[in-house]
Amino acid sequence: MTSEPPPPTLRLTVDTDALAENWQALNTMSGAARAGAAVKADAYGLGIDICVPALVDAGCRNFFVAHWSEVEAVARYVAPAQISVLHGPLTGEDCAYAKSVGAKPTINSLHQAKLWLDAGGGPCDAMIDTGINRLGLSPNEVAEPLVAQLEVDLLMSHLASADEDSALNGVQLARFADATNAVRYKYLSLANSAGIALGANYHFDITRPGLALYGGVPRPEMAPDLRQVAHLQAAIIQTRQLSAGDSVGYNATFTASQTMRVGVISLGYADGYLRCWSGIGKVTYKGQSLPVLGRVSMDMIVVDLTAAEALHEGDWVDIPWHLLDAADQSGMSQYELLTGLGPRLRATR
Repeated sequence: MTSEPPPPTLRLTVDTDALAENWQALNTMSGAARAGAAVKADAYGLGIDICVPALVDAGCRNFFVAHWSEVEAVARYVAPAQISVLHGPLTGEDCAYAKSVGAKPTINSLHQAKLWLDAGGGPCDAMIDTGINRLGLSPNEVAEPLVAQLEVDLLMSHLASADEDSALNGVQLARFADATNAVRYKYLSLANSAGIALGANYHFDITRPGLALYGGVPRPEMAPDLRQVAHLQAAIIQTRQLSAGDSVGYNATFTASQTMRVGVISLGYADGYLRCWSGIGKVTYKGQSLPVLGRVSMDMIVVDLTAAEALHEGDWVDIPWHLLDAADQSGMSQYELLTGLGPRLRATR
């Protein structure tokens, strides 16, 4: 008989009410357009099985992933035709898989267009590169005969600098508008999370929020309408007393100037709490801020328990993970803070 493992010493709680409210807020901000949802990278690290049902219940109908390997998990909750695979087909096998499950490939190049048409064609999406120079058909390719043969459901482009008041936003908008005159399509989509805040001219038919769904704040004016979704906690696995002159962690970057009590917390860079938090991070307990001492290790951090003398082994502390604040403090992007969470942080509701 196999024994069940004991409970983990890390917690990642997903506030599905906040997630649903964020989608509804973004849908409202999208005006006459409707908001979809980018759920690639396991719903930005917070779990397909938790996030997609909450988004469906909130009213979302369009879902975007990057890899074919992500389709099956999303298709447990939505019709495959509602799923767009942004990387598109690389091989004939990819096309065969798309046809067998019914998910839509995003055509990003003339090569992908030929692959899809050679496989028999059918509904697909298409990406036009208007200035980010990643995936997408070039504007001078959209009038090619191969593109004219595609049955394009959603014609997309992707903004490079929507989180800034950049002239490139207007340039991309104009290029996208020009491209729409050369391609047959049913619907148009340009705005990501930040692009939604740029106004109605950027909304078209469908917007594609990602980060903002999960509590990220891509533009300051969006902050009042977005709630934190991911909440992290970790357990104290040991407390100890330091004497003046004792150092903490690798390379002894912190040395106690007096007697102090510290706690060893079950959290480290393998969990996404990277070494950039060394000496600047804090955990909290009942409103008290407990500074991180010394270097972050793979599986542990050490914190000052001076302000929380009642804490002992087995107690839990909160890891501040409001994305905008955490990004400002750590120098990491809000995207990295979410998608970099390690596998030991298994999301629960």
